[in-house]
Order: sequence, then structure tokens, then C-alpha cells
Amino acid sequence: MAYTREEKDWLEREWAFRAWGRAGLLGSEDYRQVLAWEASGVPMDVVVSALNTFFDRRAKREKPRTFVALKHLDGDVAKAMKVREALLRAGPALGDGRGWERVKAPLRDDPEARAAFDAWLRLRAASPPPDAPGYLEHHDREREARAALLVRAEAALGTEAEAMKAALQDRLRASDMKEGTLLWTRAWNHHWARVVARAWDLSLED
Repeated sequence: MAYTREEKDWLEREWAFRAWGRAGLLGSEDYRQVLAWEASGVPMDVVVSALNTFFDRRAKREKPRTFVALKHLDGDVAKAMKVREALLRAGPALGDGRGWERVKAPLRDDPEARAAFDAWLRLRAASPPPDAPGYLEHHDREREARAALLVRAEAALGTEAEAMKAALQDRLRASDMKEGTLLWTRAWNHHWARVVARAWDLSLED
């Protein structure tokens, strides 16, 4: 599985976004790490998810390391891949609403939101491997179910959503993303979903 130019650009911009504009992904070690993930068949969305996990954990440390490189994400990438493989093995039985009890009220008490969460989780757990027939169709259904859940979660934010959107726009602009481009749209969708999910303690990532 070869990464597209768009996927590589996505990784670079995500790095700039999370590292507050710091230069990165230019050295030979970073390039070799990307090649290693590419050769191992690691999807780019898993890499980006691992990047977010790494920087979330780093932000909680009292004295985070000053030098960061892609190789520091490798453990998180490996863990995310194991979780994804475990979900595939678990199958539809995993779609039992696990994790919903942690969601904050009032979203937790919304029956339509709970139903949307269960529908998404069942599809996620039953996802076939990428080389299986029907994978793309299943992936589309999973994305639609996730989007339906996020619509409910965003609506529950009420007037607070506008301030959250403005803050995210400022962050994306600071990472030199150009509004209206495919890269901006992809980054916006990814990070806005994380903002909404974090507001409700809603688990949407590996």
C-alpha cells in the first residue's frame, strides 16, 4: 500500500498542527519511518491517530522532551494496529455499546445518540480487511454512521459550538493550511470530530 501525495501532505500538516508550527518530517530518519509504515501496510489514518495520541500524552507531562521525531510515534502506531486487528477478530459481538457509560450528560441520555453510537460500533467491529470484497462499501457505511453520531453530538453542544469552531480555525490557520483546499477539509473533519468527541468524553478513536 503506497501513500498518496495527499496522505503525506496530511501527515506533515498534522505534525505542524500538533507541534504548533515546528518544522519536522524533513530528515532522513523521518522519511525512513514513513517508508517503514508504508511497507507494513499501516493506513495513514492510523498514523495520524497515533500522532494525536502521542501529542496528547506529551502535553500532560510536566517536562516533555524537546526533540520529537516520527520514530517516537512507532509504539503508538503499533498499538493502534493491534487494537484494529483485535476489533476485526472480535466481530459484531463487540457492538454492544461498550464505552457509552463514560459519555457525559445530556448526550448520554439521548436515545438517538446512543442508537447512533451502537450502529457505528457494530459496523466498526465488523469491518472486513482492506483486501476483502466489499471493503470500500462497508467503510463508507461506517463513515456515514460515525457522521450521524457526530451530528447528534455537535447539536448537543448548542451555542458553545461556535467558539470551539473559531478556536479550531485559528489553530489550522497557524499550521499554514489553506482554507477551501482538500487538505483543509480533511484536517477540519478530523480535528472537529476530535473536539466534539472530547467535549462529551466520547471515544471515537482506536
